Amino acid sequence: MHFLFAWRYFKAKKSTNAINIIAWISICAIIIGTTALILVLSVFNGFEGLVKSLYSSFYTDLKISPASGKVIAITAEQLQELKGHSGVKNYSLVVEEKALVKNGDHQSIIQLKGVDENYRYVTGVADHIINGEYDLGNEEIPKLVLGAGIEGALGIQADRNIFTLTIHLPRKTGNERLDEIEGISSDTIRSAAAFLIQQDFDNKYGITNIAFIKKSLKMAPGDFSGVEITLKDPAETNEVKKDLKKIFGDGYTIQNRYEQNRSLYSIMNVERWVIYGVLCLILVVAAFNMIGALTMLVLEKQKDISVLHALGGNRGFLQRIFLTEGMLLALIGGGIGMLLALLIAWLQIQFHLIPLQGGSFLIDYYPVKLRLMDFLLVGATVFIIAVLASWLPSRKAAAQEFSLRSE
Repeated sequence: MHFLFAWRYFKAKKSTNAINIIAWISICAIIIGTTALILVLSVFNGFEGLVKSLYSSFYTDLKISPASGKVIAITAEQLQELKGHSGVKNYSLVVEEKALVKNGDHQSIIQLKGVDENYRYVTGVADHIINGEYDLGNEEIPKLVLGAGIEGALGIQADRNIFTLTIHLPRKTGNERLDEIEGISSDTIRSAAAFLIQQDFDNKYGITNIAFIKKSLKMAPGDFSGVEITLKDPAETNEVKKDLKKIFGDGYTIQNRYEQNRSLYSIMNVERWVIYGVLCLILVVAAFNMIGALTMLVLEKQKDISVLHALGGNRGFLQRIFLTEGMLLALIGGGIGMLLALLIAWLQIQFHLIPLQGGSFLIDYYPVKLRLMDFLLVGATVFIIAVLASWLPSRKAAAQEFSLRSE
């Protein structure tokens, strides 16, 4: 019943035209706020998905690394159990160490990563080669696949460089002081290709074969920096992680993709909520307009309130009428806003209408990804703000009824 009264008050012509104007201003503000919230969150979802896909090209589903120090000892039995696990699709043994690479007067400090032949199947590095071919060479004739940023720092074209690069690696010795002869391994290496994934990797990593780096560092056959693992079903990550902890024990750290990029995911989560909070201010402005429109409506409908009181309408009934009036304004504004956001997002997905300025990114348009949870979150936000904005005028209407009863 109170909905019918609220709908009648919304459609009816008011004696003061300002009430209609303020009501429609509040609806327009809700439309703008709802549309902006959904679109910005959807664009953020698009960028988030793009960045995560780039990071997933380098980081695997699971990674086993030393709990302390730089090296872990892995036995043949452990590798056999890892290989035989039903959830493991493939794995790669890796050795990492900082290295100095020189090309004449150009030099760069890189994170050198020695990997086995399975590495190209557990990560997407081989799929992001921009020039040259993915070729790591062997122990005697090593080759280097460089990040695009390092390629530029060394002043070379990785697939066309006719000169060998000089590479220096620090060896672990028993002496506290670094011995220039025994403590540093110097060798030559040829560049084979360059990859372009993401700036964090492009400016940091160089990849070669594991046999070469183990020889240079004089590492024992069973020593590695870690094991990178890809799973048949990433949804079973937690279950596989528990099983691997039983196989490898406490001396090993096993991290999933989130734990390998904890800072990245945390920053993205904080950014999402900051964006959400800032854009909610648009809806707060709409709430003030709604309070003004409903307050003026209550003042105009004093005669109606007295008639409803005479017909037996109690305080709660009158309060629900004006609360419903506020919900009606929010429903109209929020509904139109969601439909408008859905239309704009669909047009952007299909036709890439809004370009992304600057040619240095992987795509030239704003990515958009719609999520049901964003619609539910924005809908709940609009509802809560509408309830809070309608509460004061509805209480005033109920109080008006109470004062009339007293008279």
